[in-house]
Amino acid sequence: MRKSMLFLGFLLAFLGLALPGTQGRIISRCEMVKILRRNGFQGFEGTTVADWMCLVKHESGYNTKAYNNNGPSRDYGIFQINSKYWCNDGRTAGATNGCHISCSKLQDDNIEDDIRCAKKIAREAHGLSPW
Repeated sequence: MRKSMLFLGFLLAFLGLALPGTQGRIISRCEMVKILRRNGFQGFEGTTVADWMCLVKHESGYNTKAYNNNGPSRDYGIFQINSKYWCNDGRTAGATNGCHISCSKLQDDNIEDDIRCAKKIAREAHGLSPW
């Protein structure tokens, strides 16, 4: 009985720690279109909402918690913003943190800061070339 209770405790702890961290909020395509339109992405720096939808789909699968390790740097959040130039993850050597934000903030369900940073990147590049 004691061993089974101990095992159950470890199992619950594992599930409690592992599962919530594996996937963020998946934003539906329709909701993402509305978010992009509401935030002025149509025509922004010569791009369309369709361009941004394609970017978000292929970069993160609409997942707010998406993460990709590129070796010397990492990409974070729904727009896959890079730690070398745009956010601070505390691990990327020579990072510039152009958006003045912690990379972890780009992985929460509130994408307002992600939007500000993505627009700053597109504004500075005059388009989507950084992606």
